[in-house]
Amino acid sequence: MITATTDDLDARLDSLLARRSDLAAAAALQRSLLGRMIALAGQLATGSHAAQTPGLHLTTVSRLKQGLPALRGGDVTMPVELLASELVPLSDALAEGGAGDPAHHISEAFQSGRIDPGSLLGASFRRDQAAVRTFANHAALSPDLLWLVGELTVGPFAFCLQVDVFDDEKARAARDAWDRGYCPACGSWPAIAELTGGARHLQCSFCAAGWQPSACRCVYCAEEGPAFSLAAPDEECPAWRLELCAACGGYLKSIEAAAPSTYPLLAVDDMETTPLDIAAMHRGYHRPPLQDFGAALSTRAADCRAADA
Repeated sequence: MITATTDDLDARLDSLLARRSDLAAAAALQRSLLGRMIALAGQLATGSHAAQTPGLHLTTVSRLKQGLPALRGGDVTMPVELLASELVPLSDALAEGGAGDPAHHISEAFQSGRIDPGSLLGASFRRDQAAVRTFANHAALSPDLLWLVGELTVGPFAFCLQVDVFDDEKARAARDAWDRGYCPACGSWPAIAELTGGARHLQCSFCAAGWQPSACRCVYCAEEGPAFSLAAPDEECPAWRLELCAACGGYLKSIEAAAPSTYPLLAVDDMETTPLDIAAMHRGYHRPPLQDFGAALSTRAADCRAADA
């Protein structure tokens, strides 16, 4: 499993700050959040969670051929205790990084037991936005911020699972043949399209699985006619573009890169290219909600000491 190290993260952020000193506060927050995610992925990679997903290994190829994400079928044993230990630190880091009282309230809700960690983490892993919103509303918390905390916490686990699931020749071949806009592992949308050596590489915003559709078209509705276009709204950054779809109103950021980003460093590019998000929204474009794939993935809790023995 290849992940970035904290040294890689520091180098990437230092390079960014050399160009953009105005992003110092955002970079400090990324250093804290992504550093914890790198450490958590390292802990998970040394555990036995991969051996607890035999159903996913057996059904990956058939699910992908049906257009269904690999991680959306079978049972997954989630090391809830290990993952839950990150909920308060990540919430506190967000609070200190600018999210303020709303993030502090989420941290307090975890500490007081007003939110059950297993339920939140399971809903986040299943990409169940409605469930997370319900948890937030019942606890009088920010739904978007609670969703972010869940994503940051479960993301390393999802990353390790998809690496394990695609560590198989037939599964990799099925993934390489994947020609849809949503992630072949978890069904989330890509974060950014990276143009590397003439190829358009998509990387999932959640589990970091990568894939290359056969054509440059809208990742949301597959439009590739006149309604789909490329725009370069920032003359100072010609390597940044927007993929805009008038058919569904969706947009995706596109950047030129020497090579696909290593997990989880694409988040740094996502942060740096925020002006593209603003430009797209000013034009009336948006990021659509996640796909609904019907029956949810079944998750079972496991004590982290057992899962990582």
